[in-house]
Amino acid sequence: MQKQIVQTDKAPAAIGPYSQAIIIGDPVYTSGQLPLDPATGTMPVAVADQARQSLRNIQAILEAAGSSMDKVVKTTVFLKDMNTFAEMNAACAEFFTEGTYPARSAVEVARLPKDAMLEIEAIALK
Repeated sequence: MQKQIVQTDKAPAAIGPYSQAIIIGDPVYTSGQLPLDPATGTMPVAVADQARQSLRNIQAILEAAGSSMDKVVKTTVFLKDMNTFAEMNAACAEFFTEGTYPARSAVEVARLPKDAMLEIEAIALK
């Protein structure tokens, strides 16, 4: 199988030696998405707004890969503070349909790039 790199201007550019996403066969693997607005480079302050922006970035990448949010099978959420889990969770519920929620892991981390409050990555089917 050949590796296909996904790149879109509708999501923030990679800030290191990695791709926004990789397709190998049917799965699409996104890199962790910080809550950066791709047009301005700014980051919302509230955790729920950061989750929404990270998920909008994932959505744009998946669309560029020929996929969509309803094809997400797994997400991983990296939180700076597990006390913000409820706010993150409520924002995620806006992007996924009940009854078809993806599998998910959420972990607290010491620090994230650009001092974001969270970062989200996803695996979806094409």
